[in-house]
Amino acid sequence: MKAVLNAYGRALLSQLHGKMLMLSIVPFLLSVALWAVLLYFCLQPMVDYLHAAFVEHGLFDASGSWLNAIGLGVLKTVVPPLIAMLTLLPLMILTALIFIGVAAMPFVVRHVGGRHYPLLEKKRGGSIAGSVAAALGGFAIFVLVWFLALPLYLFPPAALLVQVLLWGWLTQRVMSYDALADYASEDERAELRRAHRWQLMSIGVVSGVAGAIPGMVWVGGATIAVVFFPFLAAASIWLYVLIFIFTGLWFEYYCLEALQQQRACTTTE
Repeated sequence: MKAVLNAYGRALLSQLHGKMLMLSIVPFLLSVALWAVLLYFCLQPMVDYLHAAFVEHGLFDASGSWLNAIGLGVLKTVVPPLIAMLTLLPLMILTALIFIGVAAMPFVVRHVGGRHYPLLEKKRGGSIAGSVAAALGGFAIFVLVWFLALPLYLFPPAALLVQVLLWGWLTQRVMSYDALADYASEDERAELRRAHRWQLMSIGVVSGVAGAIPGMVWVGGATIAVVFFPFLAAASIWLYVLIFIFTGLWFEYYCLEALQQQRACTTTE
């Protein structure tokens, strides 16, 4: 785990670099612009639809009885907006992930590779299309598990654990691809991900702890008027962007160091 911690320290220092801080602006603005439009047109109609469905099917009585039984009866009136928020949150994750992969990761790769691994050969075994495909494929599984786990939000510790594990899996799947896309061949990438699966997963899980924070912000925001949700969305997007950039740096340092050592071992054999 020494290599994981070493990559963490290097990523933390790079995150504070002026270029990396500026790099967060473009994905943030793109995500905010997209979600400002979506929330303006979709949020209130979605909440109204859920509220009407709860009234029509008597779900307020059922959910109220359940919440009262566990001492959370005060949340009865915010169940529809909470469901709306938790339904939209995975889509926010996807857009942030794609915008980071397309707009930020190429700069992260050049920053880390150019400064610290200038002699490492680029075999270009990946592509932007492959990055988007990896994100979409991982996200499909992510969303399925996310929705199945929604009832766990009534028990915050369980919900937090699920978020952390989901983030760990998704980030290691997507970020390890992006980190190696320019430098590794397809075979090298597959071998490295197989040999370092647990180290990559550990980076993803630690990042998942940070990635769960915006979700908890949304859950807490469900107790506030719906008018504040757009501001919570902007705050969440900003947190996601910062977390993704740091995570990208962490994976980049770890993966390029591992790739360099892998090639050195292959050469000496």
